[in-house]
Amino acid sequence: MSDRKAAVANLAPSAALTVEEVRSVRHWNEHLFSFTISRPASFRFRSGEFVMIGLMGEERPLLRAYSIASPAYAEELEFLSIKVPDGPLTSRLQKIQPGDQVFLGRKPVGTLVTDALLPGKRLFLLSTGTGLAPFLSLARDPDVYERFSQVLLVHCTRQVSDLAFREELESQLAGDPLVGEQALLQFHYLPTVTREPFRTTGRIGALIADGTLFGHPLVGPKELNPETDRVMMCGSMAMIRELQHQLEGLGFTEGSNAKPGDFVIERAFVD
Repeated sequence: MSDRKAAVANLAPSAALTVEEVRSVRHWNEHLFSFTISRPASFRFRSGEFVMIGLMGEERPLLRAYSIASPAYAEELEFLSIKVPDGPLTSRLQKIQPGDQVFLGRKPVGTLVTDALLPGKRLFLLSTGTGLAPFLSLARDPDVYERFSQVLLVHCTRQVSDLAFREELESQLAGDPLVGEQALLQFHYLPTVTREPFRTTGRIGALIADGTLFGHPLVGPKELNPETDRVMMCGSMAMIRELQHQLEGLGFTEGSNAKPGDFVIERAFVD
């Protein structure tokens, strides 16, 4: 069976999986795409959580964990994915079209949630690549703006075309039905590119070191402070390891659903 035929094959739900319809697909460049699917009426999740998405394999469902990029109130579920030419799932998933069917796990989970963080003033959402996805959900959650006075989303990619959702984020989520007014005052977006010319270049660690991360319009100290700052990280393992070591050296403690802390990472997967 061809990848295209396999992608549109009729699927059957199970105790762990529902079958949903692809509503839209957006190809950002040759190796990055996003898609939306129908949302079951019973599906509930906290902003920042992930869920299993998949297609039918030769004998059993082929699944992968994907962070939910849409806000918790959205009628459809959105996801951001890389295209891996020889990837067991993504090589096929990138060929989906509206009307196709995909598997959706019934139980979303994850640690990139505000419940895992102690109260604070500034929230730093640090992402690389498709690690942006959970923060797209969190940035459109009214609860985030009630908990934190400033929210900074940093997205680090190799090239400019990898900056998915850049237009929406640069507009400070203008027009969002629930957080538009709050985001205009409290939300800030800092895109940075490592392999092409751009207005901001360099990895996240370098932006912290040279103070770029704390530039205007962010208000407050030009450094990370465990007394007031909270951090979420998602993306490459290299970035997470580097910044986790740095944060712990500054006195930050890692949080979890069971015990909130000063920073959280998603240990289930990296991009």
